[in-house]
Amino acid sequence: MVLRLRQVAIVGDDYAGTEAALSAVFDLGVAYRDPGNRPAREAGVSIFGLKNFVMPIGNQFLELVVPLEDGMTSAAGRYLQRRGGPGGYMLLFQVPRAEYGAHRQHLSEIGVRMVAGGDISEEGSEAMHIHPKDLPGCLVELRWCENEDVSNGDWWPVERDWRDHCNTKFVEAICGAEIQTPEPVFLAERWAEVLQVPMAMLDGVPTIPTVDGPVRFIEPSDGRPEGLGAIDVRVPDAQLVADSAARFGLRTDNRTIEISGLRFNLVG
Repeated sequence: MVLRLRQVAIVGDDYAGTEAALSAVFDLGVAYRDPGNRPAREAGVSIFGLKNFVMPIGNQFLELVVPLEDGMTSAAGRYLQRRGGPGGYMLLFQVPRAEYGAHRQHLSEIGVRMVAGGDISEEGSEAMHIHPKDLPGCLVELRWCENEDVSNGDWWPVERDWRDHCNTKFVEAICGAEIQTPEPVFLAERWAEVLQVPMAMLDGVPTIPTVDGPVRFIEPSDGRPEGLGAIDVRVPDAQLVADSAARFGLRTDNRTIEISGLRFNLVG
């Protein structure tokens, strides 16, 4: 099976501040925004009790979701409580349309539940969210979308003019992700089984492959519970980005910066 890491979602509690940080550090622009009232047929997330914005990174996307109400009234709100604050929330994989049905059948055969489907599908694209209790680590979406034969093809969760908002001067691509968990090998094997991809050890770290880079599974090192802890982003000048982050007042550590609880590993 082929997986493209097409989008990463952060869950947070500071909508304007996170947008300002991403804009200041990476010069990213918003290609889609649901202020909390867009219908599902227009890729709205308000049906899940959220508002969001989505920014292109090359031909991939970074999303922030923020609960419309404080507390435990939404899945995202409960995730914020469970993880002790903002951080990585979701990985969205683009899969070939020809393999989508096989994914759905496989999930059914091994007893893996879905938590969303029809509400996040439309003509030209179809998707499903895998139940996080059946695939722990973070929420996972599998989606096929039209124009899949080109790398910068359409992507249903954003407007069709998303390319007009793309700027790769300071960040070019998302090239990996990092799930932290007390049992890295066990969880990597589970992801490999559910997503029908091989698990491999790279430099002693269990990983699964995507077209854009590996998803790694590591033990927690920040005192936070299991979840999406970091993503790798390819940048032309890591020091320039790190300096911009420091000037903005963000937490930085060598070639890693933190925005809304998610670590960005700067890869040259």
